[in-house]
Amino acid sequence: MPEPIFIDATPGTVGYTFGGRDPIATIRPGELVHLRTFDCFGGKVTSVSDLPSKVCQFPYLNPVTGPLWVEGARPGDTLAVHVVDLAPAAEVGWSATFPHFGALTGTPTTAMLHPALEERVWQYAIDVDAGTVGYTARGGDYTADLSLEPMLGTIGVAPAAGEVRLSIVPGPHGGNLDTPLIAAGTTVYLPVGAEGALLAVGDGHARQGDGELCGVAVEVPMDVVLCVEVIPDVVTRLPRLETDTRLISIGIARPLDDAYRSAHADLIAHLCELTGLDLLDAYQLVSQDGMARIGNMVDAQYTITADLDKRLLKGVQAYRGAHERLSLVGGLW
Repeated sequence: MPEPIFIDATPGTVGYTFGGRDPIATIRPGELVHLRTFDCFGGKVTSVSDLPSKVCQFPYLNPVTGPLWVEGARPGDTLAVHVVDLAPAAEVGWSATFPHFGALTGTPTTAMLHPALEERVWQYAIDVDAGTVGYTARGGDYTADLSLEPMLGTIGVAPAAGEVRLSIVPGPHGGNLDTPLIAAGTTVYLPVGAEGALLAVGDGHARQGDGELCGVAVEVPMDVVLCVEVIPDVVTRLPRLETDTRLISIGIARPLDDAYRSAHADLIAHLCELTGLDLLDAYQLVSQDGMARIGNMVDAQYTITADLDKRLLKGVQAYRGAHERLSLVGGLW
């Protein structure tokens, strides 16, 4: 197999928006691409004394590597991004609490009378060989080894109609989706809103709990290997995921119950398209087999996934004949 194209993370190859930026490279469907990404702090947090509010410029967090012009991608198509491999590119990761940010504190949209939380930084030791992420409490002697579960927090394309979105905000174009399901072996389906799609990725996490409770995962620069495919004339309304076993829709909204409804409405519609089931039959099947995981409950829009066991599709592919996962990436899956 040929070596992947390599694109490093540098000030010239990263940005903080989807849309509004010129492509840094052109890629072809079917070829492997290796991207290096910065962590969400842009590499500026290097010790527990580096408070993000002091070393970072808000709201410029979540730098994304790209955008990449995808040959043949046009508005009205769907871009399939096969995440082939994710590997932390550092031996330490960082997390933090912020004043007025997170699910258990007052925020600008959820006013509280209690004082803001303290801003504090935690350092995590990442041992790729052992597959662990080492937690050390700041206020005592407690330590714990968590499992290393690399994921991409942010992946997206340029929005339609010339819109420009900050990389910290999720939307129909993708963006800061923050679901642990975007891991190696997952395919991400995104709606192409602009010529060339203009794909960008970033915000690597060594691991993240469902909901990203405090607002910050174990943030780490990431080596990302991916392969893209253009599915012509197939419209995808919201980002979707596919694994070897599950078919997944992502709901993006506030409040969380609306994100839940959006994800499940999309999954049910997708199931109807694939199987020919009528709406209420599909609704009934998803009600009994569906699973839901909160992606984030801290961003400007919340994210939640709805998914279904692919065995219930009885051999129907998510996009009939649209992609051959094994042949595209040389049997890496």
